[in-house]
Amino acid sequence: MEGARWHEDASLWRVTPAGGDTLAARYLTTAIGFPSQPKTPEIPGIDDFEGMRISAPTVGPHSCRGPNIPPVNPLQRRLGVGDAVVIGLGSMIGAGIFVALAPAAAAAGSWLLVGLALAGVVAYCNATSSARLAARYPQSGGTYVYGRARLGEFWGYLAGWSFVVGKTASCAAMALTVGFYLWPQYAHAVAVAAVVALTAINYRGIQKSAVLTRVIVGVVLAVLAGVVVAVAVSGDAQLGRLTLSGSPAGVVQAAGLLFFAFAGYARIATLGEEVRDPARTIPRAIPIALGLALVIYAVVAVTVLSVLGPTGLATAPAPLADAVRAAGASGFEPVVRIGAAVAALGSLLSLVLGVSRTTLAMARDRHLPAGLAAVHPRFGVPHRAEVAVGVVVAVVAAVADVRGVIGFSSFAVLLYYAIANASAWTLGRRAIPAAGLIGCVVVAFALPLRSVLTGVAVLAAGAAIYWVRRSR
Repeated sequence: MEGARWHEDASLWRVTPAGGDTLAARYLTTAIGFPSQPKTPEIPGIDDFEGMRISAPTVGPHSCRGPNIPPVNPLQRRLGVGDAVVIGLGSMIGAGIFVALAPAAAAAGSWLLVGLALAGVVAYCNATSSARLAARYPQSGGTYVYGRARLGEFWGYLAGWSFVVGKTASCAAMALTVGFYLWPQYAHAVAVAAVVALTAINYRGIQKSAVLTRVIVGVVLAVLAGVVVAVAVSGDAQLGRLTLSGSPAGVVQAAGLLFFAFAGYARIATLGEEVRDPARTIPRAIPIALGLALVIYAVVAVTVLSVLGPTGLATAPAPLADAVRAAGASGFEPVVRIGAAVAALGSLLSLVLGVSRTTLAMARDRHLPAGLAAVHPRFGVPHRAEVAVGVVVAVVAAVADVRGVIGFSSFAVLLYYAIANASAWTLGRRAIPAAGLIGCVVVAFALPLRSVLTGVAVLAAGAAIYWVRRSR
């Protein structure tokens, strides 16, 4: 790179224009290791500064650093296809099946099964687009990276903002799931306690390991299998309850609400720096995890509908526990409630971790307050970001309705994927990205009106913050 000199003391590139004047305030770091000798990056430029093109590697959502931000080392590539599938299943199953069926039944009755299929189609398009982008940009960050690279900085920022606010709502939904399954009468208090406890755990740098993720997925699958068996042998299940009833007009809204249960595969797409051979692993892992989740959801949905019926399911605060009790297997109900709480707590731990890391990345890019980029000197975690996320989630969990939170989360995440599909559109082979983009927009705006209005307001606020900060 012409005009770039290695600065030995700071381990940074110092960029100099052709005229030779040092731009002392401008530094670039690389996330591919810091050599002891100067070297010339070969990767296209990403920014423009006073008429000069600055070259830097596309290493994720925070390639450009200020002089006080520590360098970012590459992550170790340890995960294979099986690991990535388990991570995706852990996020999807824990994040949806225990809560999303009830609001979907309220919207569409037994037509929710059609809505489930529609949600699966939209999710497949999103998964395919995400897999193509992840193969092209094998860095952590997901659509925050893809949108910046393919559409421009604002769209990457908007994707990151959508992810942060949508997943923050998902955190609240998971916390409320813990409350409704463990202690329904005090669900909000239990939810707040769960958020506080897991924020404290994350603050000390304790993370859910791959082994623990496998254990949680195994527990959840065992509980779901137990629910299916308990209902099937009870004699109370009736196929007549599966007859299509309710409003077909609610199918698209049900698809949007059920999409909440599929959003976990985004976690796979953010593993670009942690999987072996990402160009092969991620495109394989996403459809496998998605297909397995769809089959599991369909079996559980049919089972619960067959015993509760559309009306009973629509009003159930803890659908799977209520289904087991209605089937006469009340002795198994505590197991279901504990299993649901374990699944939701596992998802909540991962979600808080993911949202705080995305907040850290956006703070490093100055898209959020720079103070949120601080890393704890002892625990090595973005402690301010984690506390900020924990406070917001606790407040939402204390006052919000779980169905409203699911609707808002789905709206924000669907727009996140709309940007992913628009990014994939620029790569060619446009049929699936086009279908995904249209599907995301249509389903997002078919959600309950309050969720749509709240989502539009929050995203507009995020866009306003971006332009205000950019104009300074």
